[in-house]
Amino acid sequence: MTGQETAQGPKHKRDLTRRQVVAAGAGAVVAVGVGGAFAAGAFAGEETTAAKGKAAGTSGEACYKLTSETTEGPYYIDADKLRRDVTEDQEGIPLTLRLKVIDSDTCKPLANAAVDIWHCNALGVYSGYESMGSGGGGGTPPTGAPSGTPTGTPTGAPPGGGGGGHEEPTDDERYLRGTWRTDKKGEVVFRTVFPGWYQGRCVHIHTKVHVNGTWTDAGYEGGTTCHTGQLFFDEASVLATAEVAPYSTNTTTRTTLDDDTIYPGNGTKGGLLKLKYKKGAIAKGVTATLTMGVDPEATQDGTGDSVQPGASASASAG
Repeated sequence: MTGQETAQGPKHKRDLTRRQVVAAGAGAVVAVGVGGAFAAGAFAGEETTAAKGKAAGTSGEACYKLTSETTEGPYYIDADKLRRDVTEDQEGIPLTLRLKVIDSDTCKPLANAAVDIWHCNALGVYSGYESMGSGGGGGTPPTGAPSGTPTGTPTGAPPGGGGGGHEEPTDDERYLRGTWRTDKKGEVVFRTVFPGWYQGRCVHIHTKVHVNGTWTDAGYEGGTTCHTGQLFFDEASVLATAEVAPYSTNTTTRTTLDDDTIYPGNGTKGGLLKLKYKKGAIAKGVTATLTMGVDPEATQDGTGDSVQPGASASASAG
């Protein structure tokens, strides 16, 4: 546990350690808000996806193709925060993220999988990397004339949550990061805020799916990472958020969905979320849904490529 996980105000009532989650029982949800406990599978006052949809594998649900793999990006952290509400004290438009994980071959739901999400805040800053500025793109610009002339050709991906190697965290903040387990219908719901943008990337959320591990008193152990992807937002919704504070104060040049170098351009298969919000009143909140088809037999290394059989891969949930 980091120093930022010390109980502060109402935050400590909704953050669960790995030990607390497992101790509550294999199928129970015990997160408690100010108003008390809420039912498994839904936040207080919310209707579950299962209550509104049909069970996976029935004739009423089309089988999804394999969801596109993308790069992990440099800002993944095993934050040891098993929770569905990752908001902490971050300002922004409320976002309810409903994900369903199924086997892309059989269309059957994957229960007890560990799903990670992490993303920047409304101003494009990642927790754990605040000193690096918007999207980890370098912080405060230098002053004065540059000394010396650079040589060679620039390499690597643009700054931010695209490609590139892993960066070590620079601080103990862990907002907008969390992990939760899928229920028997393969569903998991997170509460967060609509992400902002930063140089070189469109608006997105990172995600991982871990399977075949064991939930123990230490958390989610062993298993493999069968999916590493990113979730994307349509241009109309992003333009609507840009009219709302604090997004409207973000002066960083925004990359559109079509110009993004990571988005595969193939709609929901590529991670494009289905969004629902009141037209003209997006500030009141957005619900985003997606069914992710994964190959539970695969092992992903975070680069968009599969690890060959016999190779090792981290399955940490965080």
